[in-house]
Amino acid sequence: MRADRLLRLLLLLQNESKLTTRELAQRLEVSARTIVRDMEALSASGIPVYAERGSQGGWKLTDGYRTRLTGIKPEELGSLLLSSHPQLLADLGIQQHFDDALQKLLAALPSGASQTAQMIRSKIHIDGAGWHQTDEILPQLLTIQEAVFAEHKLHIHYRRDGKIVERLVCPLGLVAKRSVWYLITQIEDSGYELRTYRVSNIAEAIMQEEGFSPPPDFSLPDYWEQSTQQFKSSLPRYPARIRVCTAVLPQLEKERYIQIGPIQLCTDQPDWWETEVQFATLEHACSLMLGYGSTAVVLSPEELRQRIIGQAASIVQLYDK
Repeated sequence: MRADRLLRLLLLLQNESKLTTRELAQRLEVSARTIVRDMEALSASGIPVYAERGSQGGWKLTDGYRTRLTGIKPEELGSLLLSSHPQLLADLGIQQHFDDALQKLLAALPSGASQTAQMIRSKIHIDGAGWHQTDEILPQLLTIQEAVFAEHKLHIHYRRDGKIVERLVCPLGLVAKRSVWYLITQIEDSGYELRTYRVSNIAEAIMQEEGFSPPPDFSLPDYWEQSTQQFKSSLPRYPARIRVCTAVLPQLEKERYIQIGPIQLCTDQPDWWETEVQFATLEHACSLMLGYGSTAVVLSPEELRQRIIGQAASIVQLYDK
C-alpha cells in the first residue's frame, strides 16, 4: 500500500540522513518516478522534505525533524538486533516485517543512540546454524570485544599446532557459530589480509593504544558467508552412488557431513531410490552405510563396496565366535 511505502520512505530518510532517488527506488523496489511522486506527496502533507542538487545530492529532511521514543536504551535495542537470525526470518517469510520494525525503532531513537545500536549490529554477527555444540573457556573474549568496538589493534598469542604464534591484528568483528566464537581480523603485515581466529585458541589478547580504520566496504555477514562456503568447498570429498529404500530416505536426507544429489525412483526396484552422495572419506562412507544395514546398498565405487563387504564379514565372524 502507498501509505506503508510513504512511512518507510520517511523512516529511511530519518535514519540515513540523505538518500538519492535511485537508492530509495532500489530499497523500496519501485521506479524512480514513483519515488519523486511520493516525495511530492510527503511535502504536500507537511513533511519538511527537500532535494539537494549536484553529484553529492539527494533527498533530505529538515534538520531536527525526528520522531522520538523514550524509555529504550541503545544497548537494549542492540540486544534485540543480535537476537534476530536473517535466515530464520526469511524461512518464516517475515524478514520484511523485521526490517520495517527495525527502521521504526531506529527512527524513534535520538541520533546518538541510533548510531550506537547500529554499530552494535555491525560489529557482532550471530550464526545459529552450528556444526556442533561445545563448552569453551573464553577468558580473552571481553578484551577482544572491547577492542572490536573501540577499533583498536590487538596483540594476540594464538595456539596453533601445539605452538604459540604472536600476531598484531585489526579486530573487525566477532562471529558466534552456536557456542563457538570466532574473531575476524585484518593483518596489516600480510597485505591487509583477512583472517579468522577461534577465540578459545587465543591464549592472550592485549588491546593496543593504536587505533585503525576498518575497510569501508567490509561487511561482517558477507565475509562470514563467503568464508564458510570456502571452508565447506575445501573439505575432502568421497563420491559414491547408492540405493536406499523409501523408509530410511528421510533419515539419509538429515545426515550431517554429506551432500546428496538428485534423488530418482528406481524403475527396476519398487520402493527404492538412487542418488549420488558426497561423503567425507572412504572410512566415513563405509561407517555410515554399514549403519543402514540392509536398507541401503552401495552401487559404486567398487572400492567402497569391497570395504563394506570386508567389514560385514568381520562382524559376522566376530558374532559367530
